[in-house]
Amino acid sequence: MKSPKWNTEMFKRDVNKIDDLLSKVLHDMHLDTPLREKRLVDSWDEVAGPVVARYSGNKYIRNQILCVEIKNPALKANLMMMRSRLVDKLNANAGSRVITDIKFY
Repeated sequence: MKSPKWNTEMFKRDVNKIDDLLSKVLHDMHLDTPLREKRLVDSWDEVAGPVVARYSGNKYIRNQILCVEIKNPALKANLMMMRSRLVDKLNANAGSRVITDIKFY
């Protein structure tokens, strides 16, 4: 008795990675940008370092500009000179270009 020939096409499945599916769902629901922004704001303390984090207050993003409250005027002046490096590090940590500038207040 001959064994039946299986049609391999019948068993092929379109398999996607879960992170690809989640990314697509977040994008379709317009939630990917707020999620990236949240990740970037949350990473401020790690990227800026513990000393800067200690003097940092409220943080938020408006129009692709990260606004950070700095409670020490001398530190604020130093951070102003490091803005472009901080922008690059924060965006790299977030995995995409989320912000274009930082405003310290």
